[in-house]
Amino acid sequence: MLRLDDLDIFVCTADQGSLSAAARALDISPALASAALKRLEESLQLRLFARTTRSLRLTPEGEQYLRHAREAVRQLREGYEAIRQGQQELAGLLKISMPSDVGRNVLLPWLDGFQAAYPAISLQLFVSDRVADMYRQPVDLALRYGKLDDSSLVAMPIAAANRRVLVAAPAYLRQHGSPANLDELTRHNCLRFALDDMLYDRWAFPAQGKVVQVRGNRSSDDADLVRRWALAGQGIAYKSRLDVTADLKAGRLQLLLPDVMGEEVPLHLVCMHRSQVTPVVIRLRDYLRAQYEQLCET
Repeated sequence: MLRLDDLDIFVCTADQGSLSAAARALDISPALASAALKRLEESLQLRLFARTTRSLRLTPEGEQYLRHAREAVRQLREGYEAIRQGQQELAGLLKISMPSDVGRNVLLPWLDGFQAAYPAISLQLFVSDRVADMYRQPVDLALRYGKLDDSSLVAMPIAAANRRVLVAAPAYLRQHGSPANLDELTRHNCLRFALDDMLYDRWAFPAQGKVVQVRGNRSSDDADLVRRWALAGQGIAYKSRLDVTADLKAGRLQLLLPDVMGEEVPLHLVCMHRSQVTPVVIRLRDYLRAQYEQLCET
């Protein structure tokens, strides 16, 4: 395998006209420079220099290869410099709003990883299931579920294929059984979400063209609490799959009616203006997307 430092020594030797001059320019020993050239020639299976006791000159193959080596060294150095400068730009404060359940249990660990990779970034998090008013509240970015009502916002998909799923704990299913179809949801205790005095007790399944009016003895304006009730075996929940993926994989919750396609709830990273889509925001978007894809694969 070719090494960048070997190519660098080759180019410098050709420019300087001698091995000792190249070694002085690169601040290395002549023996190290000689070993690098030998290693490069062995890797290429080409003789790059014709050597005598008094001179060192490029072979025809060496002259031809020099053009490519010089360009390769230039591009590799430019690439490294671009990455280094990009990392230096990843600094500053991000104020992010996000929903309670996915925020605490999924996004928080992801953001911990992002901040560990880019320690110059500071985070200020606002966790609530109430949609943040980005024009009035001190928020730079928001992670939001569902289709966006405000078309003026810039929306970057994080989990575009995310849907709601019906889930319950094994303890609940052992006691009450599993619904055989959507109509049987009406005889189960359904854990409902409420927000701004609106109780979401009509669970929609657009692919089946069906809306089910559900009942239950518990409701909350905190989606994390609804999930915790489901884990405790208190009833059936209709949750974003992203919220419960880890629970499903661990067997803490079971997927009900797996052939039924639930409501679409894509997760977006949202900001107010295109000017806010900075290198930091782009890197955050790409990082969150990668974490979501990894979660879906494992």
